[in-house]
Amino acid sequence: MKVVQFTIPVSRESTIVVQEEKLPHYYPHLHRHREVQIEWVVEGSGILVAGNYMQRFESGDIYIIGANQSHIFKNDESYFNPDEPRQIHSVSIFFDPNYLSQNILSLPEMANIRKFVHGVHNGFQIPEEAREAVQKIISEIIHHKESQRVAAFIKLLYQFSTTRDLKPLATSNSEQVISEVEGIRMDRIFQYLVTNYKRHISLAEISEIANLTPQAFCRYFKKHTDKTFVSFLNEVRINEACKIILSGKFDSFSDICYQTGFDHVTNFNRVFKKTTGMSPGEYQKGFRDI
Repeated sequence: MKVVQFTIPVSRESTIVVQEEKLPHYYPHLHRHREVQIEWVVEGSGILVAGNYMQRFESGDIYIIGANQSHIFKNDESYFNPDEPRQIHSVSIFFDPNYLSQNILSLPEMANIRKFVHGVHNGFQIPEEAREAVQKIISEIIHHKESQRVAAFIKLLYQFSTTRDLKPLATSNSEQVISEVEGIRMDRIFQYLVTNYKRHISLAEISEIANLTPQAFCRYFKKHTDKTFVSFLNEVRINEACKIILSGKFDSFSDICYQTGFDHVTNFNRVFKKTTGMSPGEYQKGFRDI
């Protein structure tokens, strides 16, 4: 059996590590690393879980993942279907915030950038209106080497520090103290939920997967996600429902309801509006009007 690591080591050959990859899919397990990660999803789609944050990601999205923040870019099911070969294209930039703060960012002129780097614990999503400028600088980083690469990287950090309306990801620091063993257990829980969300999953069933009693599981899950098991599962289902609506490949909203694991259309509509702030029909209309 392949060993699943929760803490992934990143090469320390330089101040920043740049990886441009084209793969069948993202690494499919919850994990963390001590470096901050800047992630440009050039091509790909799925669900991003970062701490207690969960939302669909699409091509063009750019995220900043905090140091030691557990996360997973979980691609859609179609990426794992051998009959439908697809690939993701990503650019990842890793840096150690402590090392950077003690060296380059220790200069007086770097005070604002240093303040920004110290505040990325919970991660951010770059707003759509800032993407083009950020993508241009990341492209410079890819093509430059040595000192020119570092200079372009500082330019990128400055761009982040002056960008308005950065969207925070997680809302709590509590999950960052998670141990290696607990991280692997949380990955096991998450993998089970995203694999089986289309059917009813009882509390007893998921508790057994976690090797906990139902009462202990509820406390454990709430502690590590700031969400109840039911609310987390509903978010997985609604994210999938949003994907289906955007694809346009459905006959009715009731079909989507049952495809995503809900038992009743009324409950589906209620949870959808609570999660997205819109009814399924309003959500569909909003994207048609874009």
